[in-house]
Amino acid sequence: MDAKTISRRELVRGLDLSATTALVVGTIIGTGVFLKTARMAQAVGTPLLVLLAWAAAGLLSLAGALSYAELGAMLPDAGGEYVYLRAAYGDLPAFLFGWMRLMIGSTGSIASFGAAFATFLSALVPMNAALMKAMAVTVILLFSAINCLRVTIGGHVQAILTLAKVLAIATIAGGVFCFAPSATREHLLAPAGVPAWCGFPAFGAAMLSALWAFDGWNNMPMAAGEVRDPGRNIPRALIQGMAIVLLVYGVLNLAYCYALPIGEIANSSSTLHGTALPVASKAAQTFLPRFGAQWVAIAAMLSTIGALNGSILTGARIPYAMARDGLFFACFARLGERSAVPVAAILLQGFWASLLVVSATFDQLTDCVIFASMIFYAVTTAAVFVLRKKLPDAPRPYKTLGYPFVPLLFVAVAVWLLINTLRTNPLESAAGLGLISLGLPVYVWQRRTVARP
Repeated sequence: MDAKTISRRELVRGLDLSATTALVVGTIIGTGVFLKTARMAQAVGTPLLVLLAWAAAGLLSLAGALSYAELGAMLPDAGGEYVYLRAAYGDLPAFLFGWMRLMIGSTGSIASFGAAFATFLSALVPMNAALMKAMAVTVILLFSAINCLRVTIGGHVQAILTLAKVLAIATIAGGVFCFAPSATREHLLAPAGVPAWCGFPAFGAAMLSALWAFDGWNNMPMAAGEVRDPGRNIPRALIQGMAIVLLVYGVLNLAYCYALPIGEIANSSSTLHGTALPVASKAAQTFLPRFGAQWVAIAAMLSTIGALNGSILTGARIPYAMARDGLFFACFARLGERSAVPVAAILLQGFWASLLVVSATFDQLTDCVIFASMIFYAVTTAAVFVLRKKLPDAPRPYKTLGYPFVPLLFVAVAVWLLINTLRTNPLESAAGLGLISLGLPVYVWQRRTVARP
């Protein structure tokens, strides 16, 4: 059976504006806001530069979201960037993007969320390393199974988890500002002897860490084929969702820097300090000495499984779209008889993410994901210019705010970050490039063997 026959059953447009906005917020707010501030403090050394790195990463992500809003409203089909790249550049770039998402982009994010969930759970239930890996695999497979049901079920789960995580984060920030006796504005000042500017390489490394926390702003358009009134709801959800995330991240990181000295933030849980408490736990302990770490663990677990669920829901639509177009194996274009979701693609994604979670550390996964993804974020954002020239008369329910400066700024900063990451994280960068290049022989082989509609 070829992809054309399989894909006659259509995806169901069951995601309204609230569910779509929850998908944006829920897939962005995950683990990074609880963990990455420590690594950023190690890179830049002062509270002001930490907050500036968060702001720069947030504004860059917003610029990307504004550009994607035009593409998503114009081409509201399942697959997100895959669809835009295919329309702008042809089959090969689109396939390489889909291959990257399957090998490390979507699956690496899912694996990272699974690993982080197990890490936070271990604060409540002591576990050894092997048991933590098993728990990470279990939660990945559980939410993969949930997303094999109707998309409306996955959307409702996403809305509930998103609301819960935002409320939990609000209690941490509110507790610091209102009830932490040791919190002081003195903590916002640079330590004695630390230079006011760390240099562009260090600032870029801090931005890379923050970009992991913002990663996911691009995910919702992958499920555009299941969004109601996509020309209206996709741009609104992207803009509203990014505004919510910017507010949440800004307030929470200001709370960290208000509650703790920068040295205490830098010594929090990270690759350098694997057994230390996360920065969020330390901040919560300033107003809840006995139960702060446990409360943060619960909040972080809610946040993580919300991002995990959203990543599973959106990521599986890429191999589905590729198979539907004859660029991947036809079985992945098959939709469930009752659920009308791409079950085979969801299961493939879940099993590969489970293999990744047992083979790499959290920071290795996140750095590799961001580097590999940033390549295609830049190329996809440039598609705004290509498609305006290639398809000038195509309906555009939304046009990028600040065009052409906003997409140009995103592309320029993304290229700088890629060059900087090649210098500061050569191992993870090489791994990302290697996984992408493996798609070239696969593309040649599948063009000869896979039936095309």
